[in-house]
Amino acid sequence: MANEKTAVREPLFHISKRDEMPTWKSAIIYVVSVVAALLLGSIICTLASPKGDPIKFFTSLYKGVFASDRKIWETLRDMSLLVSVSMALLPAFKMKFWNLGGNGQILMGGLAANACMIYLGGVIPDVWIIVISVIASMVVGAIWAVIPAIFKALFDANESLFTLMMNYIAQCFVTLFIALWVKGGSSVLTDDQLAHGRLPVVGNQFLLTILVSVAVFVFMFVYTKYMKGGYELSVVGDSQNTAKYVGINVKGVIIRTLIISGAICGLVGLMLTSGNYANAAIGVGTAKNMGFTAIMTTWLGNCNPLAILASCALVSIVSKGMTQVRMDFKMTSDSFSNLVVGIIYFFIIACSFLIQYKINLRKKKTEDK
Repeated sequence: MANEKTAVREPLFHISKRDEMPTWKSAIIYVVSVVAALLLGSIICTLASPKGDPIKFFTSLYKGVFASDRKIWETLRDMSLLVSVSMALLPAFKMKFWNLGGNGQILMGGLAANACMIYLGGVIPDVWIIVISVIASMVVGAIWAVIPAIFKALFDANESLFTLMMNYIAQCFVTLFIALWVKGGSSVLTDDQLAHGRLPVVGNQFLLTILVSVAVFVFMFVYTKYMKGGYELSVVGDSQNTAKYVGINVKGVIIRTLIISGAICGLVGLMLTSGNYANAAIGVGTAKNMGFTAIMTTWLGNCNPLAILASCALVSIVSKGMTQVRMDFKMTSDSFSNLVVGIIYFFIIACSFLIQYKINLRKKKTEDK
């Protein structure tokens, strides 16, 4: 029978892992992707508003962050809080424990802090209220995180669903206690109720939050990079069987890591509800979805503390700047602001994928039959 040549059918494309790309090259790609995303965002906002143009978009973005000292401090504060939550999620993510409960841990920490202020105010000196509030917020935040950790360690429960559901339970607790504390149907604690035990003003009302975030960042950087606990995180994340083989107590590592994670989130709750700036009182929206935003910044930073710091800075600057864009472009809702932030996320995620993987298109091959 004569040889016939027939095309071998293959998938249209297949994905393969790239060789490791130099850091400087990947950094340039990320910068270009952010600039491209902002350009696309400027076009969308210009088309959506008769009051705007692409140049005004970028000037408004700049003004929203750098137009005044107060705006700069507010941006630094928001970035600091996001960095702290991201650092809280970092060790869990390195261990492949998907902690989606940052919001709930923040809420419970803030609730504990406000409870100390309400029940201990006027009973003991304010300095002791602050000390007890710090301890209580971190302990309660740690407890809220360690509950799903125990079920994961002992019964291999799904940590993603467990931690996610704990967010809604935390919201219920906040609603319950506000109803107990506030009379007359209001859902907001009064300044009189929180008059005692507020955190001290260091320099200005934002600096203490920034300093706490710096301390959290330095601790987590050293912990994950140079301490035995950080090494154990990586081993457990790579393979629990390998970790057990080399003598690592996997269950203990899971529980210890979530205690650290929850304690830091609880501390963020304290900073949000006991600070000396507006709206410093517990509420169901206190966490501002930072627990979910931190998931994105931690992932974008590839669990590298320095890269996470950069991603937090980017998200905070764009979010703050888009508030000004919305005002200058006379937009009645924040949907376009969220759209621009979403576009930036998409571009960065796409670049992250293309940096790590390459797409190989199908080539026609023939074989003798």
